[in-house]
Amino acid sequence: MKRSPMPEPLPRAVLSGVDVRRLRYFLAVAEELHFGRAAERLYIAQPALSRQIASLENAIGALLFDRSRSVIQLTPAGEALLPRARDIQARVADAVRVARRAAEGLVGVIQVGFVGSATFSILPGVFNAYREQYPEVELVLHAMNTAELRVALRDRSIDVAFARPGIQDPDIVSEVVQREPLIVALPDTDVLAEQSHIALADLAVRPFILYPRQPRPSFADHVLDLCRAEGFTPEIAQETLEIQTALSLVSVGAGVSLVPESTSEAQLHGVAYRPLLGEERETQLSLAYLRDNRSSVLGGFCALVRERTRSQIRPRGS
Repeated sequence: MKRSPMPEPLPRAVLSGVDVRRLRYFLAVAEELHFGRAAERLYIAQPALSRQIASLENAIGALLFDRSRSVIQLTPAGEALLPRARDIQARVADAVRVARRAAEGLVGVIQVGFVGSATFSILPGVFNAYREQYPEVELVLHAMNTAELRVALRDRSIDVAFARPGIQDPDIVSEVVQREPLIVALPDTDVLAEQSHIALADLAVRPFILYPRQPRPSFADHVLDLCRAEGFTPEIAQETLEIQTALSLVSVGAGVSLVPESTSEAQLHGVAYRPLLGEERETQLSLAYLRDNRSSVLGGFCALVRERTRSQIRPRGS
C-alpha cells in the first residue's frame, strides 16, 4: 500500500504567528461573528483584537473572515480552521490539566516493591485506598526480598519499598510504618501447639525455618539475636526467601518459624500460631525510598501510607 507523502513542515514565521492566544481570539470572533462582542468577551479593546486577527491571517496567508458585508462571515479558510482551532484549544486545555495533575502527583506511574510478609498486614488496605484516592496513577507491584528491594531502589526500577527490616543505605530513607509482635508458627501436631503461649526457650530443640542473613542487618539476624538472648542458637533446618514458603515447610513438619503476628491471617492447613510467652518481641515493617527522589507521585503515596499507618506505630513496650 502506497503511503501518503508527509506534509512539509511550516516555516518558523508561520508557526510563530499562529499561537494559542491568536487561535483563542479567532474562536471568539468566529463564534460571535462580531468584533465588538468578541472583544468584550475577551476583555480586550476592539482595535487590538482586529490587529491580532490580521496578524493571524497574515501568518496563515489567507483571510479568515469576509468583512465586506454588514455581518462578518467566515471564509472557506476560516471554516476549515474553526474545528481544528477548537480541537487545538481542547488539547491544550487537556495538556495543561494533565501537567498540573502530574505536578500534584495525581497522574503517572508508581513502582512499589514489597516483602511477602507485608501482604498479610497493611498492604491490601494501603493499595486499595491509594487506587481509590489516585485513580489516574498506575500502581505496579513487585514482590521481592529485602536484598532485592535495596538493589531495585538504587537502580530506580522501583520508586518505593516495604521492607522487613529497614534498608540500611545512606542514599535510602527508611521509615518504620508498622510494629507488630512476633509469634511462633509451628506444626499443629507439635506438642507445644497444645499451649496457649510458648516460651521462646522451649524452641531450643526445634529446627528453625529461617530467612537469608544477607544483607545485614536482616530479619534473620533479629530472630537469631532473640534466640541467643534466651541462651540458645537455633538449628537451621532450611533457609527460604519467602514467608509463604516458610509456612509451607512448617505445615509439613520441617520446623518452626518466628513470623509477624499478621501472618496468622494465612490459615494454612497443618500450621498452628501461638504468641510468645513473656516480654513481647516485635518486628518492624519499613517504608523505603531514595533520598533524592522528588517525585510528586511518590510524595502522595508516602503521605497516604503515613496517614493510614500512624495508629500502627505503637511506642515500644506498649
